[in-house]
Amino acid sequence: MPWSNRGGPSGGNGGGPWGQPGPRGPQPPNLEDLLRQGQDRFRRLLPTGAGGGRGLFLMALVVAAVWGASGFYRVQPDEQGIVLRFGEFVKTTLPGLHYHLPAPIEAVLTPKVTTIHREEIGFRSAEPGRAANRSLPEEALMLTGDENIIDINFTVFWRIIDAGDYLFTIDRPDATVKAAAESAIREVIGHTPFARVNPDREAVAAETRTRLQQILDTYSAGIQVTQVNLQKSEPPTAVIDAYNDVQRAKTDLDRLINEAQAYRNDIIPRARGEAVQIVQAAEGYKQQILAAAEGNAQRFLSVYREYTQAKDITMRRLYLETMEQVLRNSNKIIIDQGANGPGVVPYLPLPEVQRRAQGG
Repeated sequence: MPWSNRGGPSGGNGGGPWGQPGPRGPQPPNLEDLLRQGQDRFRRLLPTGAGGGRGLFLMALVVAAVWGASGFYRVQPDEQGIVLRFGEFVKTTLPGLHYHLPAPIEAVLTPKVTTIHREEIGFRSAEPGRAANRSLPEEALMLTGDENIIDINFTVFWRIIDAGDYLFTIDRPDATVKAAAESAIREVIGHTPFARVNPDREAVAAETRTRLQQILDTYSAGIQVTQVNLQKSEPPTAVIDAYNDVQRAKTDLDRLINEAQAYRNDIIPRARGEAVQIVQAAEGYKQQILAAAEGNAQRFLSVYREYTQAKDITMRRLYLETMEQVLRNSNKIIIDQGANGPGVVPYLPLPEVQRRAQGG
């Protein structure tokens, strides 16, 4: 059977078993056709009636104006502008409208500097579906100044004050703040006795904030620590019961000391008052005795002077005064031995007579 020459060399697209193989599958586009189509489209974009060179110049001016205007940028009140020149930090700009060299020469970052960031050390806040906070003993357990173990949870609040340092001086700022805060509070707790941590919580937090800020300033981190909040400071869970027993014993001791002090404050002033009263009474008795002795002495001297001048009269007066003192409170009876007449009673009890006279 004769072969039919289909698509051989004389044919357009054939190819027999001994002829040249024809094209198979999709063919690549013609480069000249693509260039020609692009030129036609570009000419259609040019203004009507404008020459080719002038149109290109105008187009270049428009592109240059748009490129130059792309350098304007605005920094919001809660932001700082960070200008980068070929990726290198150049300057910081304040809130407002500014200009930088258009891309790709310069670029601008505008991080927010008023946002308060939060770092938790020793625990993690409860997540959705979790009832309580998650404790992290590797962060929370610390050694106090008197070599006791304490479980501390605290939170650090901070913000950006220098966006340039914040972005380009330190790597992973959140992790840096967390590590520095843990180091700062371990240093503070390390020279604070266990019994003083809870009573001095505010002082411990303030000292930790100061130490943390010093560390971050050493790093030139561009971060300001606004607050350190000490949330929990107690013994580890394994010894909390024993610690509570000790605390209750200390409370009882303080109560007994206060009661004894109150009793002392009640007894001592009263004893001192009684002592002063006794001393004053003794002083009064002393003055009384001295005055009486001095009076007796003066009386004796006056009697002695009278006695030296008139011995008989003075002796008689002394005798009568003495007898008066002796017989003043005694029963006196007068018996008249010479009463012999009728109706005369020789017996006369004077005290009885005087009492009857006063009563009648």
